[in-house]
Amino acid sequence: MDISIVIPLFCEEESLSELSESIVKVMNENKYSYEIIFVDDGSTDKSWDVIESLSAKNSNIKGIKFRRNYGKSAALNCGFQDSQGNIVITMDADLQDSPDEIPELCKMINEQGFHLVSGWKKKRHDPISKTVPTKLFNWATRRMTKIKLHDFNCGLKAYKKDVVKCIEVYGEMHRYIPVIAKWAGFKRIGEKVVKHSERKYGKTKFGIERFVNGFLDLISISFVGKFGKRPMHFFGLWGTLLFIVGFIIAAYLAYAKIALDTYKMTDRPLFYLGLLCMIIGSQLFLTGFIAEMVSRNSSERNTYLIEKKLGIIDNIKIQ
Repeated sequence: MDISIVIPLFCEEESLSELSESIVKVMNENKYSYEIIFVDDGSTDKSWDVIESLSAKNSNIKGIKFRRNYGKSAALNCGFQDSQGNIVITMDADLQDSPDEIPELCKMINEQGFHLVSGWKKKRHDPISKTVPTKLFNWATRRMTKIKLHDFNCGLKAYKKDVVKCIEVYGEMHRYIPVIAKWAGFKRIGEKVVKHSERKYGKTKFGIERFVNGFLDLISISFVGKFGKRPMHFFGLWGTLLFIVGFIIAAYLAYAKIALDTYKMTDRPLFYLGLLCMIIGSQLFLTGFIAEMVSRNSSERNTYLIEKKLGIIDNIKIQ
């Protein structure tokens, strides 16, 4: 199969028929073999009824329904697992992403060798309350991850099949799929300017809190990516440095008391600073030590991805 199109949705009954017609038209014009996977993230309207109706008319249209709302990341991850196409396209269900962009995205994957191509909504039809925070979010993500994309959160993306089968998207991490893919070894990440349309039906399901959550997720994924397998390198380093600072302060105060016979150590605020540094330093070091023990005993401590094997015969049993 050429293309799998994964579409997460929540209460988008008005747009599903129009969206599927546009996708089918593009697929037929370009003679792609395809499947459309709608992932209903616990909609409370008639979205699932529409999906059932569309699937009955077109066997290439498939659906997955969650019992409740789990979030966009869970919907994408589930769609990735069930996709069969050599190229996987993700797009939103609100008609703001144009299916006409799909052929060019596929060319960038097939002909230019990209592992992942992200859309860039260069001209957005959103209120300033969304565009300004989005620009700040993308700027911060570029600086922290060193991935030169202008629009990390664009729903319209294209992936090689290997990418979606090797990564796991959870929590609110759908914003950082390019980051997760890069850390999994898929470094050829491209970008394409795509058309952005105004929302035709309903209203957005995301509020201002997504920007706060996005910032917290950015810190989380940056830390896990760098120190998830070696937590002692972070906690141990800072714990040791703080303990040394505290010890130097305590040694100085002890010297001042014994050699210079000045006032009591506990009368000086510096004493409490040194004591605090040693306590926090010890706690950080022990945190790193415990985290390292947990990491080394984890069943996933040696998780790695193998791209190819040459001259290796698997599953040989020696008697």
